[in-house]
Amino acid sequence: MSYSTYLREGEHVGLRPFRLADGPEFTARVHESRHLHHPWLNPPATAEEYEAYATPLIEGAGRVGFLVCERGTGAIAGFVNINNIVHGAFDCGALGYGAFAHAAGRGLFREALGLVVAQAFAAEDEGGLGLHRLEANIQPGNAASLALVRGAGFRQEGFSPDFLFVDGAWRDHERWAMTAEMPGA
Repeated sequence: MSYSTYLREGEHVGLRPFRLADGPEFTARVHESRHLHHPWLNPPATAEEYEAYATPLIEGAGRVGFLVCERGTGAIAGFVNINNIVHGAFDCGALGYGAFAHAAGRGLFREALGLVVAQAFAAEDEGGLGLHRLEANIQPGNAASLALVRGAGFRQEGFSPDFLFVDGAWRDHERWAMTAEMPGA
């Protein structure tokens, strides 16, 4: 399915909002990508799970979600969400993301993350989120995700033991961040 209205576009990918109608394609891609995602994340795999997951992203209550789509076909390549958005003196959000297996290793997510950073830091009157800071919390063994944020210019700020409950246990995470003033932002 082709989708012609992207919030931001790069050479190979475009970002667009989640829609409830995307459930069948999204969940099919999740099933194809189980080996890639486990044990790092567990995206919604059924229609009911997708609706519960996507609705708050669509409504934008403290979070926003972007589907990463291949520009040539409109196929969903993955997703990047900005969660726990706090405005005011903080102006910060936390990233959550996942590529789907057919798109992994092709450089699409490096491009997509750059587009998300631009959207996050753009002023609200320019259609952006007006954030000052983005954070990414990543399990130390997730080499692909660590390489992604490192390559995008995020800086490592610390280590948090037992930080998030993932795959049945509390997992350690490295804390990475980028602010609007940093090169690459």
